[in-house]
This record gives sequence, structure tokens and C-alpha cells, in this order.
Amino acid sequence: MDLAPFAYNFVVVLLAGTVSSVVCRALRISPLTGHLVVGALIGYGGAGLVLDPGHELQLVAEAGALLLLFSVGIEFSIDELAKLGRYFFVGGALQMAAVAVPLTLVAHYGFGLSTPAAMLAGSAAALSSTILVFRALTEAGQTSSPHGRRAIAVLLFQDAALVPLLLVTPLLTGEDANPTSNDFVLLAIKAASFLAAVLVLHTAMQRYAARRLAKLRSVEIVVLVTVTALCGLAWVAHLLGLPAAVGAFAAGLVLSGNQLSKQIDAIVLPFRETFAVVFFVTLGMLLRPEAALQEPLLLTAGVVGIVALKTLGAALALRAVGLGWRAAFGMGLGLSQLGEFSFLLVSRGVSAGLISAEDYNRMLFIAVVTLIATPLLLRYGLRGAHADDAEAPDAPPSTGPALSRAGVVGVGPIGAQIASRLETDGIAVTLLDLSPVNLHRFAQAGFATVAGDARDPATLRQAEVASWELAVVCVPSDEVALEVVRSLRAANATTPVVVRCRLQSYAPKLRRAGATAVVSEEAEAVGPLTRECERLVGLSPT
Repeated sequence: MDLAPFAYNFVVVLLAGTVSSVVCRALRISPLTGHLVVGALIGYGGAGLVLDPGHELQLVAEAGALLLLFSVGIEFSIDELAKLGRYFFVGGALQMAAVAVPLTLVAHYGFGLSTPAAMLAGSAAALSSTILVFRALTEAGQTSSPHGRRAIAVLLFQDAALVPLLLVTPLLTGEDANPTSNDFVLLAIKAASFLAAVLVLHTAMQRYAARRLAKLRSVEIVVLVTVTALCGLAWVAHLLGLPAAVGAFAAGLVLSGNQLSKQIDAIVLPFRETFAVVFFVTLGMLLRPEAALQEPLLLTAGVVGIVALKTLGAALALRAVGLGWRAAFGMGLGLSQLGEFSFLLVSRGVSAGLISAEDYNRMLFIAVVTLIATPLLLRYGLRGAHADDAEAPDAPPSTGPALSRAGVVGVGPIGAQIASRLETDGIAVTLLDLSPVNLHRFAQAGFATVAGDARDPATLRQAEVASWELAVVCVPSDEVALEVVRSLRAANATTPVVVRCRLQSYAPKLRRAGATAVVSEEAEAVGPLTRECERLVGLSPT
């Protein structure tokens, strides 16, 4: 194999992706948009900087798609789905059906696409961007709001629906494109068998293997286990005639929900981001900007139609699960873009010859415009959702220890003991400290860690404070603790905050700043702090 063309193409694509990421960060728009646009600029329809990509670059791009699906799997929480209940099943199914069915009919009867191609295009367009919407809700502190919880449920359903869509896609893109009922039955049997094996592996990993791996304190072994699971399950899926992408999602599911999951996600992150850049830039290279300019009216109507239909479909679904109309339409606007996995499905159709280059060019142009418009649509939609949340009270919280996520600020001796106690009870703990050195051993043990100043709102956003259900502050200075409590309260107004302070005189100040409970160091902090945490979240005492 001649590596020179591949190395040249790879460097050009990575450089283009880096530049687009920097520009998108400065403009506060989605990097995904930048990758698609820069791909069009350097591709055959633009400057022509990339040589014939060849098989090697396509393999790297495919690796990016597999890593994206692996990340979706590792973040997929069965416990979270149980909490969301009907929001997930009813809201998600209604949104997908309300968008996919009309778009399939329009694509088939209006634009002459074959039935399989129209089904693929309609299903792809029904997906929204989980990454963009979830990040926006987190930054706005709205993940626990009525509209936020319902929107997240719809997004999770879309992520779950991606798996059966990937399973059916090979049948739709087959040579005859006319699968029989026997084909679907055989596919269902293979998928069910594969799913059962994945659930068994997930249970074994969660109950036995994760603890033993954590005790070894070896990043290298965790990396080897992760790569083996990802490649192994992708290969097994391929052997069964299932898409390798389903195997990648299954590998993430196997490794999810245990004390190593955050560490595994952190290990995969740099590889995922690098290969995902190649995936989206190479997709953008298929875009022909000059062709888009030849039919401005059609494409403008397409953008308006997609946004309107997806807004209406999501609004109907959100209304069906209890939101008021204004909040439902507000969050419907936020879900009106095409998502990153829309391109994954459509690219399968293009590579199989099911979708023409002209139709792909139209879809990609519409998708890019909706992604660029997403920040504005989300901002406007959240404004409407805020005004209407009173119409959609959430169900009362269940009794018992429902805590699933907590944060500890300051990882000195006391903070470390509190974190270990919470982690022992099965709670996902995020550790936040000024010193990366202090955090290193905890990262090795599988904790989620963030290095930075807890008084800085940007650091708190990085630590996802809006999703914390308990915050424990164990910094050495009472003055700093006071500022940290104020910052925590600004980022999350509802979560209980337990604070250790040195001087008893600071206790009233900390309570006025928003601390739920304050324990003086003079009272031997570890025991009282632990008891306060247990009292606030209903943990069983040790």
C-alpha cells in the first residue's frame, strides 16, 4: 500500500477539521456544521485539495462513526430510561412517527425516490442532534426542568431507534431492495440473540469485572479491555450479518453503568473526536455548493419545511406527555435540526447507490442550514418553554434513595473519604479540584474529574453541575467555600449543598449563601458530613 496519498489526504482533512473547529468555537456554532462546510470547500466541488480518498481514508471515517456509536452506548442509561417512563416511549415514538411518515411520503411521491430510499431519508431526517440540544440544556441549567426532561427523553428514544434503523438499512440497501418477511424474521432472531448476549455481558461487567479492573489501577488494561470489546463486538455483529455500527453501540452498552464508564469515555474521547472529524469532513466533501445554488427556491422551501415539520412533530409529542402548547412548540423548535446520525444513515444509502448524488447534495445542504440555525432556534424556544412550564408539573419524585449523581469540590483527605463513601453506594461522583495532580489518582480509579476553579462558571459547566443531585464542598479556606457555594447556587438552585468549614463563625454566612447543611471542622468533619449526606439523599448508613 502506498502510504503517501493516504498520509496527504489524512493531514489535509485533519488540518481542515482543526481550522473549522477553531472558527466554530469563535462563532459559537456547532463544530459539526463547520466540518461539513469545510469538507465541501476542500472537496471535489470546492478547491479540490483532497486526492482520490481511497479505501484507507474511508476506513478511518468509518472508525469515527463506530466510535460515535460506542460513545452513545456508554452514555445510555437503562436506569435513566426507567425514570423517564412514558416521556421516552410515548413522546419519542410519536415524534419519530410524526416526522418520518410525512417525509417518507413526500420523498416518494413528491421527489420520485424509491420506497426504500424514501424510508431511509424520512427516518434519517426524523433524528435530531443529541449533542447540541443536551449541551444547550445543560448550559442553561434546564436538564431537570419539565421541558428539559421530556426533550431529553425524545432524544434518547432517537438514539435507541438508531439501532433498529441500522439493522434494517442493509435490507433496504440490498441489491434487490425488496426484502421478504423471512428476511425480517431472520434479522429479528439474530438481533434478539445478539441483544441477549450483550445484556449478559453488561451484567457481568457491572457486577464483577469492573470492580476487579478498578482494583488493578492500570490504565493500560482498561484501554485493552475497551478496544477488545469494541472491535470484538463489531466483528461478531458483522459475522451475524448485522452492521458493525450495531456492534460498536453494543460495546458501549456493555461497558456502561459501572465505576469505570467515565474513565473509559475519557480514554476514548480524543480518538473519537479525531476520527469523527474525518467522518464528517469526508461527508462534507460530497457536497457540491454550485449545485445547491442552482435551485435556491427548492432548497429554501426544503429548509423551511423540515424545520416546520420537525417543530410540529416534536410539539405534538411533547404535548402528548404533558407539556403546555407554548413550551411544547418552544422545545419543538429546539429539536428541529437534523442530527449527526442522520448523516450516518444517509451515507449508507449513498454508498449503496440507493440515494443519488443530487438528492444527497440537497439533504446535506438542508441539514447544514438547520444546524447553523440551531443556537438561535434553541434560544428562542427555551424562552417560550420557560413561560409555560407551570402547565406541565412533573410527577412527584419517587421515595427512597434516588440519588444517581453527586459532586465533591476539593479532594483533600475529607473530600476523598466522602467521594469514596458515595461511590461505594453506587453513586456517580464527579471530583472538582484546582490541582490536576490531586485528581490524577482518582481519575485512575475511574472517577470523573475536572481540574479548575469551582468559583468559575465555565468550570462548573464543564463539571455538569446542573445535573448534580448533591454537592459536597471540602475546600480548605472558608472564604473560598463561601464563594464556591454562591457559584454552585447560581449554576444549580435546587441541589442540596453540604459544606465543611473550619471556623464556626462562617456557618451562618454559608447558610445565607445557599448551603443546605454546614459542618464545622471542630466537630470532626468526616462523620457529620457523611451523616448529612445520608440524611439529605436517603442513603443507608454505614
